[in-house]
Amino acid sequence: MTTHARGAFEVKLTPQPKEEKAASPTLGRMSIDKRFQGDLEATSKGEMLTAGTDVKGSAGYVAIERVTGALHGRSGDFALQHSGTMTRGAPQLTITVVPDSGTGELRGLAGKMAITIADGKHSYDFEYTIAEP
Repeated sequence: MTTHARGAFEVKLTPQPKEEKAASPTLGRMSIDKRFQGDLEATSKGEMLTAGTDVKGSAGYVAIERVTGALHGRSGDFALQHSGTMTRGAPQLTITVVPDSGTGELRGLAGKMAITIADGKHSYDFEYTIAEP
C-alpha cells in the first residue's frame, strides 16, 4: 500500500572547496544539512555536485543524503538520491529512495519525494511503501 508523508523542511547548503582537477567556475560541491518536520521527523546530511552554464536559468545537480529519524512513527534511516536539471528556468527533479538503504523499522522502504518551494519555504510530499519482511 502506498502512503504519503507531507511536511516542511529547512535546508542549509554549505559550499565546499573544489578539487584542483575540477576547478571550473561552472562546477560546485556543497554539503547538505536538513531538518524535516511533519510526517517525517528527521535530519539529514548529504553531498551535492552542481553544474552551471552560461545560459541563465540552466543548470544541473546530483546529490545523495542520509535521512535519520521517524517516518509516520517508524524509526530508522535511509538514503535519498537526487537528480535535477533546470532548462531555461523549467525545473525537472527526481528524488528516490536508494534501494535497500532503509534500516530499523524502515527496512524495505521504497519511494519518491517531491519538493515544493513557495515564498522561500520548502515542503515535501513523500510517496512510499514499506515491504514487510
